[in-house]
Amino acid sequence: MKTKRQSKIMEIIAERDIETQEELIEQLRVSGFDVTQATISRDIRELKLVKTMSETGNYKYVIPKPGNQDGQHMYSKALSGSVKSVDFAMNNIVVKTYPGLANAVAAGIDSMHEQDILGCVAGDDTIIIVAHSTEAASALCRRIRRMTTE
Repeated sequence: MKTKRQSKIMEIIAERDIETQEELIEQLRVSGFDVTQATISRDIRELKLVKTMSETGNYKYVIPKPGNQDGQHMYSKALSGSVKSVDFAMNNIVVKTYPGLANAVAAGIDSMHEQDILGCVAGDDTIIIVAHSTEAASALCRRIRRMTTE
């Protein structure tokens, strides 16, 4: 079921501009897949879908181009244009993004494969990153800030 659903997601993304998870859920339901937002969020991460600006100036999900192994550079660019603020308290980092971009930015953060990150959860415009320690959160916060100002 997962493979069929993810194949359908790739098909939908290739055929139309999908700006939100809700739109993707609706398209999947039309195609006979009853899914939750949590499932779609996982699928987006597993498929490594990213958001890019469409011709209309809105952000849409896209399939990363084959052969583009420079994922960190791609995510750095996504981070720099998508993040509004980054701050931390204790071992938690909160990243505020523009609406609809948190999942793409979270995927970029996950792609950093930081050992100090215990987990990363994204909503529509907010990401919470849980680090191993306050020191690690501080260092990661500085690193994300640097990436967003490049």
